[in-house]
Amino acid sequence: MKQNQILTPMRRVRGLGAGHSGTHHFWHQRITSVAAIPLTIAAIIIAISLLGRSHAAVVQILGSPLVAIVMLLFIINTTYHMWIGLQEIIVDYVHEDKLKLACLMGNTFFVFAITFASAFAILKLSFGV
Repeated sequence: MKQNQILTPMRRVRGLGAGHSGTHHFWHQRITSVAAIPLTIAAIIIAISLLGRSHAAVVQILGSPLVAIVMLLFIINTTYHMWIGLQEIIVDYVHEDKLKLACLMGNTFFVFAITFASAFAILKLSFGV
């Protein structure tokens, strides 16, 4: 059996077969995993440094530019990693097409909501608005 007979018509048009797709999410998942190591360590150190401090001190620490950038990178990296991971789980284990689409949409909306709410909180502290 030829390779073109196995592919769907859309795959033949796009030129995508077994060797031309499938590693995109794999590499993004690995890259975000590696990036998460120093970012998580930094976020834990920041969180520990906030323990027992007054509200004003916490706002001042989280509002500093370096801490705000580290926390934003942590939030963006973690939520992107979560989005890819949940997307792969849904694609692998949800077999009904309508339910799969609903779950993928819910995953995307949830991740964007968490990302924007967290980023807004950090930016609000950072800019003092």
